[in-house]
Amino acid sequence: MNSTYFTEEHQLFRESLKVFLQKEVVPHVDTWEETGKIDPSIWQKIGEMGYFGLATHEDFGGLELDLFYTAIFLEELQKINSGGFAAAMWAHAYLAMTHLNKNANDDQKKRYLEPSVSGEKIGCLGVTEPFGGSDVAGMRTTAVLKGDSYIINGSKTFITNGVYGDYIILAAKTDPSAAHKGMSLFIVDRHSDGVSANKLNKLGWRASDTAELAFDNVKVPVENLIGEEGQGFSFIMEAFALERLVMAINAHARAEYALEYAIQYMSEREAFGKTIDQFQALRHKVADLHADIEICKQYNYAVTAMLDKGTYAVKEATISKLKSTKMADEVIYSCLQFLGGYGYIEDYPMARLLRDSRLGPIGGGTSEILREIIAKIVIDKKEYKPPKKEIGKKDFKVSVS
Repeated sequence: MNSTYFTEEHQLFRESLKVFLQKEVVPHVDTWEETGKIDPSIWQKIGEMGYFGLATHEDFGGLELDLFYTAIFLEELQKINSGGFAAAMWAHAYLAMTHLNKNANDDQKKRYLEPSVSGEKIGCLGVTEPFGGSDVAGMRTTAVLKGDSYIINGSKTFITNGVYGDYIILAAKTDPSAAHKGMSLFIVDRHSDGVSANKLNKLGWRASDTAELAFDNVKVPVENLIGEEGQGFSFIMEAFALERLVMAINAHARAEYALEYAIQYMSEREAFGKTIDQFQALRHKVADLHADIEICKQYNYAVTAMLDKGTYAVKEATISKLKSTKMADEVIYSCLQFLGGYGYIEDYPMARLLRDSRLGPIGGGTSEILREIIAKIVIDKKEYKPPKKEIGKKDFKVSVS
């Protein structure tokens, strides 16, 4: 435990979380991986433990803890060898709920955030589209105001929790002529008339449900608009730093888990009269992998501290995800090799780890897009600034210039 960032209270939280996961989750992981569906009862069990409310204000049922509790939650989820289960949990807590925590009004928080903290409602974030990928500003989903409702038409894809979830934090164009300034965010009940979901068959993350969603004249009440019209793009951009850090922490944690497992295996596997952890070529490879993990982990912790203090760390969080997800893929590939033929067998953890890890450089902004963002900052001197806040209202609103 790194005392620079973690206290004794953090450690006690980690140990309690480990016990909970071993008792309530690990015995069921293989079944959920095979069926592609997580038992609904686990959501409320996690909610009862307070794990969904780590970043939520106490007024809405949360614990209002620092961001290192979130880091612990993410790390331990990666060490039960189900990237799909972990994804379902953090997509709910740190994609959907982030927008409720930061941008929803009190009425919306009562209706959606409080039951999200308790695990009674499951959320997802609907931004990516079949035609757009990382081109958020180019989305085609529209929301047209008619009377006291918006009529939404369009589609989204690669939506974690999109099949079995209860609500969608949905991005749509309220003014298609205004490019990114015409984008707004809505809370859409997943079972509304006109919403349909097609479950996608994935290479990894098998326990989670990932959907392509279609919206056919879906009626959404005006009170489900988050903030004001035109603020959606700013909200989404502001949340990207946390999303990228989440995926970076996931990456260093699963790499650490893979290497720990490989080292244990190597200490028991014998060849030519000695355990294979005594062969210099393998020992030095382990040393390199451990060093790579530590570099990424310590950088990710530093970025966690920045975000916890309110720093708008776009560059740093982007670097975290870019380097950590690449590192995790390389570490897990090497760890599978350490196991030889057993690494290729599904009864051992490496095959699933390899599949699950491969989404790291793709989801939440591909590595290619992240490199372009960093290049714009470093070469073009582009500055990413936090949304401006209007002072004088009970709930801060983001103003779009």
